Amino acid sequence: MIGGCIAFVTRLLTGGTARWHGCLPEPKQRIYYANHTSNLDFVLLWSALPRSLREKTRPVAAKDYWSSAFRGFLAQHVFRAVLIERKKVTRQSNPLESMLQALSEGESLIIFPEGTRLPGDALGPFQAGIFHLAKARPEIECVPVYIENLNRVLPKGEVLPVPMLCSVHFGTPVCIEEGEMKTNFLERARNAMLSLRPL
Repeated sequence: MIGGCIAFVTRLLTGGTARWHGCLPEPKQRIYYANHTSNLDFVLLWSALPRSLREKTRPVAAKDYWSSAFRGFLAQHVFRAVLIERKKVTRQSNPLESMLQALSEGESLIIFPEGTRLPGDALGPFQAGIFHLAKARPEIECVPVYIENLNRVLPKGEVLPVPMLCSVHFGTPVCIEEGEMKTNFLERARNAMLSLRPL
């Protein structure tokens, strides 16, 4: 119930519209990877999915940001987020292990390959995580997602959102090719996301 309310309010606040360009909202296990422009990114993307897909899709988020009691409750009991360490990564706290475990349990993931936000709508370089996930689970589709305008709803450093129309563009899935090197895959995946950016 809480999740449904959050999804409704998020879509109401942002005018969030899902636009499926290169795939359909099918009940497939997927890795949705998106541009990172706001703290609302994963909430909007998660809300843009049909309820049946939301129930099987877990956002990947920074443990330190979701550490307060209220945020922790939402992360664990509403979004079922995979919380990862981003500051003091060790072999024991390797973020990939938690993500691969979720995939092994049949869940889909929402990830942000840039790792951090840049000002405006600039798209930063991709970190290697998405490559390692695709290499470990090549049968799972990697779906590029471009979130449009959300950086204006909640710019970096701001607390209160400003109502504005946003769109969530879902593109054609990218799959790793046999023997494909990391640099080439990251470039293909990034270009697939960039191709969704409205002109």
